[in-house]
Amino acid sequence: MRTLKSFVAAAMMLASPVAAGEQPVVVELFTSQGCSSCPPADAFLHDLAARDDVLALALHVDYWDYIGWKDIFANPAYSQRQREYARAGGRRMVYTPQLVINGEDHVVGNRPMDVTDVIARHLSGEDTVVLTAARTDDNVSISAEALIAIDRPLIVQLVRYRPESTVEIKRGENAGRTLSYANVVTELTKIGEWNPAQPLSIDVPVSGDLPAVVLIQHYEHGPMEAAVKVD
Repeated sequence: MRTLKSFVAAAMMLASPVAAGEQPVVVELFTSQGCSSCPPADAFLHDLAARDDVLALALHVDYWDYIGWKDIFANPAYSQRQREYARAGGRRMVYTPQLVINGEDHVVGNRPMDVTDVIARHLSGEDTVVLTAARTDDNVSISAEALIAIDRPLIVQLVRYRPESTVEIKRGENAGRTLSYANVVTELTKIGEWNPAQPLSIDVPVSGDLPAVVLIQHYEHGPMEAAVKVD
């Protein structure tokens, strides 16, 4: 694992930082095209994706592929991410649809009232990290600074996603349905570690036109400290 270079930047030519208490809440939906309980949660994610105070991401898992339909967005790495969240939360099983909110709270994905209540609770908390990110051509500049003492390294990740995709399901539990998916994650890359005792400034190469999000998190399946869309 490589460690990111961190240093104090005298002037950062980046987007304006998010003010304290205004960090968006990260909502990760673990879903599958082969799951008959998932379409309501997939539809609800469209509503969450439209909110400015939420970063909604759909991570399609592969463990339902055997029941008749192979999810075209599924990635075993996302199934593993969900299992790691379960271990971190003391849970022995994974399921779909599941929403993990800010890396901490696990909620059944087709229960909108429960989800919105948990999101509201996270929005009421104080920010712990100021994070900014801006894209210029094939480069993303990322800067971060801790607002409180954090005594362990944090993981910096770059997520790419497809804002909307429509799929005709031909077999399996959802056979015959045409379903729309929001913010389908196509890539989740761990950039490296950041020691929050010092400000962070780093440039990351990117390619293609898909939108991106930067996540700062306690290990790859722990609580989120900060997140931001890349403009």
